[in-house]
Amino acid sequence: MTEYKQTYDSKRVITANEGSMRVFNRIVARLTKLGLSVMGSRVLSVQGRKSGEWRSTPVNLLTVDGQQYLVAPRGHTQWVKNLRASKTGRLQLGRKVETFTAEELADADKIPALRMYLKEWAWEVGTFFSGDVTKNSPDEVLRHVAPGVPVFKIN
Repeated sequence: MTEYKQTYDSKRVITANEGSMRVFNRIVARLTKLGLSVMGSRVLSVQGRKSGEWRSTPVNLLTVDGQQYLVAPRGHTQWVKNLRASKTGRLQLGRKVETFTAEELADADKIPALRMYLKEWAWEVGTFFSGDVTKNSPDEVLRHVAPGVPVFKIN
């Protein structure tokens, strides 16, 4: 049986406590708002489920066979909880702002999106998986981590 360094369940959250991570997020968000996508970045805005105020964070917009997805490599973060509650949000790149509805994927349906996400952005998000999973991990490993990595289909 495989041992994992993290627990991949509905309580998994990795926060941006590290100063360099917060600075990187601010830089990516600023560039994206100026219209310079960093490897597919967008600024995601979702209304807060309690406050109703719009909250923004940079995300990597994944496209698989023409379908767009948002993957939360840090787990069940605040933007994930807000998107679950509202089911709508906005994606911004420069002056272009697209409104969307989101549908969260069941764990069994996440495997292709997780694999492609890791292929595209392992250099950036690999640290959130503590070496437990890579783009070459077998499906059984991706199936195991799926509960801790929310994925939303963008409509």
